Amino acid sequence: MVQREAMEFDVVIVGGGPAGLAAAIRFKQLDPERSVCLIEKGSEIGAHILSGAVMDPRALNELIPDWQERNAPLDTPVGEDRFLFLTEGGSFGLPSALLPACFRNHGNTIVSLGLVCRWLGAQAEALGVDIYPGFAGAEVLYDASGSVKGVATGDMGVGRDGQPGPNFQPGMELHAKYTLFAEGCRGHLGKQIEARFDLRRDSQPQTYGIGIKELWEIPAEQHRRGMVMHTAGWPLTADTYGGSFCYHYGSMSGENLVAVGLVVGLGYSNPYLSPFEEFQRLKTHPELKRMLTGGKRLAYGARALASGGLQALPKLIFPGGALIGDDAGFLVASRIKGSHAAIKSGALAAEAAHEALVAGRGRDELTAYPDKFRNSWLFDELHTARNFKPWMAKGLYVGSIMFGMDQLLLRGRAPWTLPLHADHAQLKPAAACTPIDYPKPDSVLTFDRLSSVFLSNTHHEEDQPCHLKVGAGDTVININLALYDAPEQRYCPAGVYEIVRDADSSNPRLQINAQNCVHCKTCDIKDPMQNITWVTPQGGEGPIYQEM
Repeated sequence: MVQREAMEFDVVIVGGGPAGLAAAIRFKQLDPERSVCLIEKGSEIGAHILSGAVMDPRALNELIPDWQERNAPLDTPVGEDRFLFLTEGGSFGLPSALLPACFRNHGNTIVSLGLVCRWLGAQAEALGVDIYPGFAGAEVLYDASGSVKGVATGDMGVGRDGQPGPNFQPGMELHAKYTLFAEGCRGHLGKQIEARFDLRRDSQPQTYGIGIKELWEIPAEQHRRGMVMHTAGWPLTADTYGGSFCYHYGSMSGENLVAVGLVVGLGYSNPYLSPFEEFQRLKTHPELKRMLTGGKRLAYGARALASGGLQALPKLIFPGGALIGDDAGFLVASRIKGSHAAIKSGALAAEAAHEALVAGRGRDELTAYPDKFRNSWLFDELHTARNFKPWMAKGLYVGSIMFGMDQLLLRGRAPWTLPLHADHAQLKPAAACTPIDYPKPDSVLTFDRLSSVFLSNTHHEEDQPCHLKVGAGDTVININLALYDAPEQRYCPAGVYEIVRDADSSNPRLQINAQNCVHCKTCDIKDPMQNITWVTPQGGEGPIYQEM
């Protein structure tokens, strides 16, 4: 066994998104002399960050009150809200008076969350946080008592056969009194922590969506800076949860930018559904076609997002650390917003860790963290929205009416909390469903997967172990293909999974194009037999999102 070097810190944070960076900043604000280490699997801070994104600045106001004077990249205030129900050839708008509060964005800002994270990273480094991009947290470390004592970064230079190559470098052990996991949605290590400490024994199953996004630069006459438009309905059927977003803003890449995307709930039942193709089809709707015609697609990406809300949160703490941000599931699905929740959760965990260290404790449970959460505005916001996803799972029209009543009449104070159901268990057999005929891309408004992955700047060294671990091989063919027509070919937005057959169409097998993976984690979530596990590849690999 290769001996790994070890480094000691007061706090280690895994993940350089808004939650992890906020935790690092808040801890250093409280105690500048304590040591904080943050590792990020992307090649740089922000490289793997993808979000809509309309940001509620409430948590940032608390964390860094003078963020405007520090030139934080929040420079496109929302000036107009639109909500449309789409039919195949038309649309109708929802009057402003009928919009629930969750769809009103006055006081919010359109941002590139990647740029916001880069700015937060600079603030953290200025406070003395040790930030190491390009280092993936690959293994949770435990002490003799069973408490988490830190993480190990992944080995570099391991060949496809699993053996050290000529450029092999062993990972580093990072030990801490407390370790905070901020890996984002469906975190690789967070999953292991949840299982080891049975953190989900008292919670509902988490539910997810996949968000697919493109960044466009459009003609100036079609651009309405500060406009936020959400849609529901077509191209998705009424029984499939989802909706689109179009955010008009300006940034370093240009002044006429539109972030356009589609979120599809992963609880859908038709195995023939392809979220990627649904998004491409969305752009042919007259409302979006008018907006995008004559424009240029600049970037592409995809990411899963946790959407179960309050009742799907696991226990947040365990001996030696805590889950923060979307690693726990802090996203307000009804608002399609998670960055403010991530920042707040990270700050609360940092405050709890600081108090514990001042009291001379270490590697125990940070009980003050869930207590602080329950007494925060974040808990109130999640409690108000807790029935959104369960209602929407009942269909677009029933769900919209019932959630509208929940918000407008009951103000989110209904005396009931509806249950959630695991996404992977919702697929129906292919024989019971109708195949969907998706049109071929025109390479003007609509595109194929491979040209889209190219725009994500995704890169993986091919001579390394595959980071997509598939269990029993016969399950892929005997169940996934035979019963569900291999849905992994369609739910993956990057063309990673292919069913390959011999010339005579016999002997089908699964081919994994791991080099295409954009780290969205959808396969880990939606596989009907839970037979696919996403693990971290070598540090620094995957997409490099410039401004997503």
